[in-house]
Amino acid sequence: MPPPKPRVPEMLITAAAESLGIPVRAAHTAVLTRDMPDKVAPRSACFNATPCTRGCTIGAMFQTTTSLLPMAKATGKLRVVTDAMVSRVVMGGRGRAAGVEYIDRKTGQRHQVKARAVVLAAGTGETTRLLLNSAEQGRGLANSSGQLGRNLTDSTGASFRAFIPGLAGRPRYNEDGIGGQHIYIPFWQYEQQKRGELDFARGYHFEIGGRFGVPAEAALPRVWGKDLKQAVRNASGATIGLTLRGEMIPNKDTFCEIDPTVKDRFGIPVLRFAFRWSKHEVNQVAHGRRAAHSVFKRLNGTILDPDLPPEQIMTAGGEIIHELGTARMGADPKSSVVDSYGQTWDVDNVVLMDGATFASGPHKNPTLTILALALRASERLATRLSSGALA
Repeated sequence: MPPPKPRVPEMLITAAAESLGIPVRAAHTAVLTRDMPDKVAPRSACFNATPCTRGCTIGAMFQTTTSLLPMAKATGKLRVVTDAMVSRVVMGGRGRAAGVEYIDRKTGQRHQVKARAVVLAAGTGETTRLLLNSAEQGRGLANSSGQLGRNLTDSTGASFRAFIPGLAGRPRYNEDGIGGQHIYIPFWQYEQQKRGELDFARGYHFEIGGRFGVPAEAALPRVWGKDLKQAVRNASGATIGLTLRGEMIPNKDTFCEIDPTVKDRFGIPVLRFAFRWSKHEVNQVAHGRRAAHSVFKRLNGTILDPDLPPEQIMTAGGEIIHELGTARMGADPKSSVVDSYGQTWDVDNVVLMDGATFASGPHKNPTLTILALALRASERLATRLSSGALA
């Protein structure tokens, strides 16, 4: 679909970044810019007026409630069970799964659902918790490799802001646009990495912020009353932000496992996490800060960021909610949990279709890749079911 036109702050960022050799591209966002007719789940183009995070009744922003679920419901084969907290995968004969057990959230009663195949797509952490809680021996189901819970990653993150005098006092107008950014800065120094010129090994990108809204406190003078109101009006829309999201390399000190004592209110053991950024991620954020500040200075901006070591400005692990890994995909059952179709090596009718299967944490937001891998895995599973391989 055609991308939305850049907003005024985004056009300024584009001009400044490209003058420094930093590329800018249209953002890939799952928001429609033109209508998508469909008999089952028609969706309309975004009309640039409401916050996407509150849900989208016209279906312009991709979400399961306005697209995938209506399509599945139209087949007549979908049954949705709500208030069901799945506690474990139930095993049957021949080393295969027989279904799942769940607890009714309202009554506390336990129920079982039988199945020829079990798909786990509960999110990286919860899928892994289910597998770890599903084996009687305590090692976890589908964990002959010992990799279940390992190789946990999250996106690196840090945010940088500046006050741009050229944007101050501009006339008010509707600058909402589609939800989120219209432009995007991809990583641009892979060749320098190959030559060993950088002190980190993976990439990052910048997400763009900046439009009318409450200005940053640091951009306002220390005045009160009428003068403060005027200062807020003048500064609104003059703060821009570059938010870094980077790739984390898996390390042995970052993982999840079943807590030996803590259980949730349903009596299911919970996960506990160990997390550590390596020097690689710290150096990456330091590089990103220098790059962001160079763009701000090109715009004659006043940098609003505190002068702190990169370790102190990085987001905490899990804060960005891009958790990946813990049941990684691979070609060798000895070093991975699932094959290239998300099928667990140890139990051939258990298939994972979420971020748990990622072998690494790319700096791109993972949702669309998760969807693509899930579609691929679903087609393979459908073929196995129709052929009688999972009779």
